[in-house]
Amino acid sequence: VFAGMNGSAIENFSCMIYYVSFMNCTWRAGRDAPGDTQYFLYWKNSRYDDAMECEFYIKDENGRNTGCRFQNVKIEAEEAYFLVNGSSKDSLIQFYDEYIELYKIEILTPPLNVTVNCTRDPAGCIITWQPPLTSHMEKVDCFAYEISIQKK
Repeated sequence: VFAGMNGSAIENFSCMIYYVSFMNCTWRAGRDAPGDTQYFLYWKNSRYDDAMECEFYIKDENGRNTGCRFQNVKIEAEEAYFLVNGSSKDSLIQFYDEYIELYKIEILTPPLNVTVNCTRDPAGCIITWQPPLTSHMEKVDCFAYEISIQKK
């Protein structure tokens, strides 16, 4: 049973990783949370890590924490744990927690060094590229690519 007032926990929690090692998490204040409610995010990248509080909060116009920016995030093999709790002078605030596999929320960079070499003879064109940057994938053959060629 969750302690705290129903409807006071955050809603719409979501995170994404971009440019290899940056992560943003955002949420909305609980529908029925008192106006003075402030939220705090804690996370563990793996079960062996200590829980850490967010360093760089994203705030709304009222100064309420509605997100967090992370730097130097490494994608580990196991799920990361996120906990957002809240405080208010008026009432107890319910907490929200979630386990997330970080590789599933990574937005990959485009493939690198894309080159196109075309010849006039029937051989056509050779397109080459290197895999996108990522912090966790050693196997290049894990990537799948799709080429869309538009004739001009």
